[in-house]
Amino acid sequence: MKQALCLQHVPFEGPGVFERILKRQRFNLTRRIVPTEGLPPDAGDFLLVMGGPMSVNDPDPWIQQELNFIRDAVHAGVPYLGVCLGSQMLAKAMGGRVYKGPTVEIGMTPIQLTPDGRHDRLLDSFPDSLDVIEWHGEGIELPPGATALASSAHFPVQAFRCGANALGLLFHIELDPQGLDRLCRNCPGDLSRAGLTADGLRASALPHLDRLHEWAGQLVDRLLNP
Repeated sequence: MKQALCLQHVPFEGPGVFERILKRQRFNLTRRIVPTEGLPPDAGDFLLVMGGPMSVNDPDPWIQQELNFIRDAVHAGVPYLGVCLGSQMLAKAMGGRVYKGPTVEIGMTPIQLTPDGRHDRLLDSFPDSLDVIEWHGEGIELPPGATALASSAHFPVQAFRCGANALGLLFHIELDPQGLDRLCRNCPGDLSRAGLTADGLRASALPHLDRLHEWAGQLVDRLLNP
């Protein structure tokens, strides 16, 4: 059986629906919470990197270790999917920059595919405009050679690709109701800064989850079948 590795940064931001999708693709999924458990010897056959409340620019030694791990995996051709902090990790590992954004972007947010995104094999079945779940305050400047695939009003890079099979998503399409509840419970200060409540966020997000999960399945399938 093929091996997928999920790097987490906090216990409450796990793989969500991606776990079910990868099992359907006959992958065995191993999770590691990097700040407390460290990194494994290798990335396996698929590398999934999740979010977290820290910044990729923080000085913690494990962050640079993870950046090196990601860069080595991408250069080795391991399919990579980074979500939120995981997308920022990909950007910085490959030579881009992560910066403090003009605002926090939390909750259901419209994003638009770029012209490149509309013609990219990973996203060409997606609508030109889609509503996704955001939960971040930092943005991305692309690494050399990367391609921006989607943008929002405040953050011009919402999705990007590095090479054939490394994809970063600043937004969340993996969250199930339990994962959304965990984020709300563990990050109440973020909700306050965005002027939101947990109940209001849930009410706006829950009707979209089935469609987001459908897109998640399409992305994994296309990453695994270039």
